[in-house]
Amino acid sequence: MHRSKLLLVGGMLLGAAATAVYVNLPETNAMAQASAKPAEVISSKDISLDQAGAAVKAAVEKSKEINTKMDIAVVDAGGNLKAFVRMDGAWLGSIDIAQKKARTARYFDMNTGEIGKLSQPGGPLYNIEHSNGGLITFPGGVPIKAADGTIIGAIGVSGSTVENDHTVAAAGAAAIK
Repeated sequence: MHRSKLLLVGGMLLGAAATAVYVNLPETNAMAQASAKPAEVISSKDISLDQAGAAVKAAVEKSKEINTKMDIAVVDAGGNLKAFVRMDGAWLGSIDIAQKKARTARYFDMNTGEIGKLSQPGGPLYNIEHSNGGLITFPGGVPIKAADGTIIGAIGVSGSTVENDHTVAAAGAAAIK
């Protein structure tokens, strides 16, 4: 059986000497099987600034069409804020909500309204909104997909009814091809 070594480094603050300790860990069956195969390369795509801008533009246009004022956030594949717009007169309180809707949609790669259905009392995801620094589990967050179906980010919208929020977010996501 092979053993893996884990380096643990400890020390005290303010420049005290650090201690390094190697710990032998038993190799699991899964580790042995994985080492017998070539490593799989994981590739990912990310939303570009132009794509994020196109999503925001489409969302603003849809918001104007239905006569609402929205906060619109786009996050990248890692859930980091890529673009944000607060339309004139949109609620200040919706800034954080829009960003959390976008992150929630990206973290779970589904519309936030669908997560909301699963997070009701007795549901399999009950209380999930308390994880990840706070999630939003009502409509208005939509994953953004590239032409090949790869999720490259997400859009979150807040400022009106959840139905309007979803409609505007869906319009933004649909602008990316």
